[in-house]
Amino acid sequence: MSFIKFLTSKTFLIQIILAIVGLVVFCFILLKWLNVTTNHGEFETVPDLKGKSIGVANLELNENNLKLEILDSSNYNPDYPKFSVIEQDPIAGEKVKDGRKIYVTLNPSGFRKVKIPNLKEKTFRQAKPTLEALGFAIGTITFTDYLGENEVVKLMYNGKEIKEGDELPKTSKIDLVLGNGNRPGSN
Repeated sequence: MSFIKFLTSKTFLIQIILAIVGLVVFCFILLKWLNVTTNHGEFETVPDLKGKSIGVANLELNENNLKLEILDSSNYNPDYPKFSVIEQDPIAGEKVKDGRKIYVTLNPSGFRKVKIPNLKEKTFRQAKPTLEALGFAIGTITFTDYLGENEVVKLMYNGKEIKEGDELPKTSKIDLVLGNGNRPGSN
């Protein structure tokens, strides 16, 4: 029997038809199985979690068959309560599958602490931008007898002297005591 005769034979054509029917049935069963296991066409709407506490956010996500995943704490944002959600991914209103993780970023309990640099005997012009770059605010400026005019003599916070290496919360107001250019005890 030649190869061409075999390709045109009744046996070969039956085998081809059976293979095609088997492939179609297999694909149909596979697609039905995927629809059932992946809940095709069924979505949950992501709730708005911004400004809500971890407990409330977790309850809302559980009601919607979603999971909470805490990413990190961000820089402190005074517009939101402590330990509340300030960012979420995916955003509110998006459609997602059941069991999807919703990633949230929390607001820490306060501003992070920043180390005080050595500013003694630096001029006010040098000290001010250094403190502001670290996130501090300049409070009251007072002068004392000191030979270096407008040089930093002391840094104060809430009435107490602070030294290099001390840590204060970011955005703290630091009071500066500057020299007035007079020799101490010359009055």
